[in-house]
Amino acid sequence: MTPLIWLGVILDRRSKFVPVEGPSFWSLVAVSFCIICFVLTSFRNLIFKSTVLADILDFKELEYFILAFVSVAPSFLIPLVFVCKADKGIPLKDRYWVKASFWIVIFSYVGNYFWTHYFFTVLGAAYTFPSWRMNNVPHTTFLLAHCCFLLYHAVSNLTLRRLRNSISHLPTKLRWLLEGAWILALAYFIAFLETFAISNFPYYEFVDRDAMYKIGSLFYAIYFIVSFPMFLRIDEKPGDKWDLPRVAVDALGACMLVTILLDLWRLYLGPIIPVPETKQCLQSGLPWFPENAKTSDAYDGWL
Repeated sequence: MTPLIWLGVILDRRSKFVPVEGPSFWSLVAVSFCIICFVLTSFRNLIFKSTVLADILDFKELEYFILAFVSVAPSFLIPLVFVCKADKGIPLKDRYWVKASFWIVIFSYVGNYFWTHYFFTVLGAAYTFPSWRMNNVPHTTFLLAHCCFLLYHAVSNLTLRRLRNSISHLPTKLRWLLEGAWILALAYFIAFLETFAISNFPYYEFVDRDAMYKIGSLFYAIYFIVSFPMFLRIDEKPGDKWDLPRVAVDALGACMLVTILLDLWRLYLGPIIPVPETKQCLQSGLPWFPENAKTSDAYDGWL
């Protein structure tokens, strides 16, 4: 058993705790955690804080893509090659880690392809490192997001399950209130932590970094306020095993709800930074449409 499974046992006081995710899932989560630590500490601190090493390595589009690909590949290959005892004899499509990974793939893809443009138009963010792009979003972030989101949702599963067990004796309305408060707090904490963790990366820039930490983290937390309780539902009820089509529908439903909430923020709250009237994001349309994309290009000129 991996350390994360033991953590789950500690967090859950039931006499017989059997994590629905299974050893394979927690193994790939542990791998994702190690990869994130590598990217955020070793790579960032040793390379980007040292102009000498940065000049020597001279990362371009290919190097950034290879870094991201090497980072995400183990989270799929390790549970696929090293099959745990619990997964032996189970078809690949019915294994929990496959369903969870599929859910996260959909969620992270939509998040990068569509929601990154809200970071451009609402939060005043910009990616400036050399990278091949799709819809003006670096391919690197598509891949790295999978590792991050997998870890975040694994932590959410552990804590939400423990919370539900602890407050199961309370009235229903109070349980809903406490669970909602925890989801909001955890979502904001993770959003803030990620934003702060990559603060030394010189190619992810903001017009107002302080506003991004405080208010932008709340905007980012909308992702997880929706996704944490929905992701937990996968295979959670005994005897109710999900198939991949159901996983896809659920993930896409979560994506649609997040998109609606982000766009309501854009329309009614607007950017979190002072924006000249000539550069305000349009009130109609969507930020990834060509006529609105010019707003994100304008931010690049301020940074």
